Amino acid sequence: MKVLVMFVDEFSYRPNTRNLDSAEEITEGKTFANSILAFIQVEEADEQFDVASREKKLVNHLKWTARKNNCNSLILHSFAHLSESKASVEFTREIFNLAEKRLQNAGYTTAQTPFGYFLDLEIKAPGYSLARIWASL
Repeated sequence: MKVLVMFVDEFSYRPNTRNLDSAEEITEGKTFANSILAFIQVEEADEQFDVASREKKLVNHLKWTARKNNCNSLILHSFAHLSESKASVEFTREIFNLAEKRLQNAGYTTAQTPFGYFLDLEIKAPGYSLARIWASL
């Protein structure tokens, strides 16, 4: 799993093109402020492990990043461009849903960008060291 995490002053998305036939129809975008934005790519090799173990590893990384940025809001964004390897849609969605639930249970405010869409993005992010963290989990 590859993860690029950014602290964002502001983040907005608008659905542009649905690229997954099974994705629900989404027409409205959203805007967030003072959040951790996580670009996440679940890889094929992750499917060799139990989904719960991969989800826990992701959540631990996101919680660490949130603490380092004194932030309580996290946005999960499926971003299949951090690696050439991709896990199945079902496995990826399960990790995202389990991770979101675990984060909410820990007191975080969470959101997911629409899965199965190319999105128009607007990102305003500060330029300090821990505002951008890349990890291979």
